[in-house]
Amino acid sequence: MQAENADQFLVEQIRNGDQSAWRRLIERYHGRLLAFARARTAGLSDAEDVVQEAFVGFIQSLPHYDSRRSLETYLFTILRYKLFDLLRQRKVTVLSEPADSEEWWDRVVPGSFETPSGIAAQAEATTQQEELLTEMLRRLILELRDRDAFQDLQVIELVFYAGKRNLDVADLLSVDQKAVAGVKFRAIGKLKKYLAERDPSSEEGLDESDADVTVARVWREHRLTCLKRNTLGAYLLGVLEDPWLSYTQFHLDVVGCPMCLANLTDLQNEEEEEGALDHERMFQSSVGFLKPSA
Repeated sequence: MQAENADQFLVEQIRNGDQSAWRRLIERYHGRLLAFARARTAGLSDAEDVVQEAFVGFIQSLPHYDSRRSLETYLFTILRYKLFDLLRQRKVTVLSEPADSEEWWDRVVPGSFETPSGIAAQAEATTQQEELLTEMLRRLILELRDRDAFQDLQVIELVFYAGKRNLDVADLLSVDQKAVAGVKFRAIGKLKKYLAERDPSSEEGLDESDADVTVARVWREHRLTCLKRNTLGAYLLGVLEDPWLSYTQFHLDVVGCPMCLANLTDLQNEEEEEGALDHERMFQSSVGFLKPSA
């Protein structure tokens, strides 16, 4: 919550045309965005270009930014869109459906709601539904964490977030396929129960056939199981203990969360000397787009 408050404070200053706030935002997010882009482009030059475009895109879309959303997620979303735009320009084929591979998240073409303006339009149309689903998912995740039911959490993360089939989840976690189906069934049942508690008039609750797609998008946009940077820092220092150690390894190595991997890479490289020069170059190339809001 403190990080989110700091982000919102920066955003408000940037909206007022504060150049020092813009410099701090670049310093805060440049490393993780560049790590994300470098893993998906042919070279450093391309990665730097799309990160620069993402920062400019953020300034240009600032009137559409909803402060209730995570700033980090919003920046990653813009960057992802810029990366797909680069691929389209170079006529590189991208898939429109998730595939059973470690790159499933990157192989899904961004929808119109993932553009800055699309996010604003989508938020206006479905804010209440999205907030309700996010609340229910967070409640389910926290309940599993409180019970130390991390294997159940791993199952639903692979099913709902990564879009894996029950058989693939069973293989990845070395559990019985029926056990995976049982965890999924109970999770959907819990979500329906939470929905009924909030809206007694809802008879259908969540339809399982629709839940996977909707939940996957909300899960990704709100980064419901993404790791905090202090958790990743503890992991790098070797002081993280189970069950969080095992879960962190799962989230990074099995799920392959692209944003957490980018944060991890950023933490590993944050002491590199060229970082300060990169920050300044990004600032100088984008500050001209900064204008106080009316």
